[in-house]
Formats: sequence, structure tokens, C-alpha cells
Amino acid sequence: MLPSQIVPRLADQGIYLASESTFYRVMHQHKQQHHRGRSQKPSSNPLTSHSATKPNQVWMWDITWILVPVKGIFFYFYLILDLFSRKIVGWEIWDEESSEYASQLMRRTVLSEQCVVRISPLILHSDNGSPMKGSTLLETLYSLGITPSRSRPRVSNDNPYAESIFRTCKYRPNSPVKGFQSMDEAREWTLQFVRWYNTEHRHSGLNFLTPNQRHQGQSEKIFAKRKQVYEAAKAKHPSR
Repeated sequence: MLPSQIVPRLADQGIYLASESTFYRVMHQHKQQHHRGRSQKPSSNPLTSHSATKPNQVWMWDITWILVPVKGIFFYFYLILDLFSRKIVGWEIWDEESSEYASQLMRRTVLSEQCVVRISPLILHSDNGSPMKGSTLLETLYSLGITPSRSRPRVSNDNPYAESIFRTCKYRPNSPVKGFQSMDEAREWTLQFVRWYNTEHRHSGLNFLTPNQRHQGQSEKIFAKRKQVYEAAKAKHPSR
């Protein structure tokens, strides 16, 4: 676990052991400050084409393939992400890319987030894949009062946050390298991933809050508590 994750996690529990820089210095002394895991080194995300000031203003959605042992066959991970909180608000695993499946997921997500009635329209951003432009999905969006938005032409990384989560998912340490034996197995693993991501993962883009904390409006309370912990540690060791 990175020091950028360790320090705020401990602060949220009222504990302060050392600063981020101290953790990194100790890691460097023990030759542990290097990139680990199967993924490439992370790079900064480009700016998104939308902005949000609260949950359920802008959603992003995408589909990615999931490996199975049989060559040439895939399962597909459908994902809906809230831009403001980075919370995974909707997901499903199916055996094909389909506008009909996407419509079902969209209706369930709107109900689960209780955003059927809203003052301003919800924006749903995606890339230009065929399921995103299917007539069934578009009719569903219009009936729900959702405004569709798609990536700009010839801009391959215009939906970076959804793509970033797929990368995090596929390179989790417990992600099956050879794929899933069945759709039920894939759904069970993905359920555990979504729970971890929403409730445990401290997101660097959220100042190391979990997506659930941000989505539920707990930011100010948590930041105030961290500030007290850091100031108490500074008062105890002013020379540091």
C-alpha cells in the first residue's frame, strides 16, 4: 500500500505515525520504492469534457471485455461511474455487447440512485461504440430524462475515468490471469471489486476519500478530522 494511502487511512482512525515523505524515505532506504504489479506505471489523466459539483449530475459509462479460458470468447463488464464521486453506481456482466442490456442497467441504476426526479437533466457520457448509439438505449435515456453525450471524433481518451477503473480492475492482485470459468464466477468477483473500490479504495483524485464518502457528502467532516490529527502531531513534534 502506498504512503499516500496509509497516512490518510490512519488519520481517519485518529492515528498519526509519520508524514508521507518519511514513509517514502524509509521505503527508499530499504529499496522498496519502485513500481509493483503487472500494470504499467500510471500516467496522469487528461481533462474530462464535463464537470460536476455534486453526485448524479454526470455519469460516464463504458464496456470492456473480460477473459475466459476459451480462446476468442469473452464476457463483458458494463460500468456506470459518477463523475463527481468516482463511485461505481451501476455495473453488470453479460456475454455480449448489447444496447438492450445497457438499457436494463441504466433503468436499474437510476432507481438505485433514486434520481428519477431531478431539477436538472443527468448527463451520460460515453465513447462512440455501437451499444452506446443503439436506438434501444437512446429511447431509454430520453424516457428517463437523461442527456446522452459522446466522445469527440478522433479523441480516443475522452472517457478517461471509466477506462482508468477498468485498468484498476484488470490489474488487481487477485484478478484471475487466465480468466473466469463462468459468468457467475465473473459476477461474484466483480461484486467484490466494486465493494472494495467504493468503500475501501482511497482515491487520489478525491484527496484520498473513498468514492462512497464523497458520494454521501462526508468530505468536510473527514477533512476536518484529519486536520485535527495532523495539527496535534505537529504540536507534539514541532521540530519535525
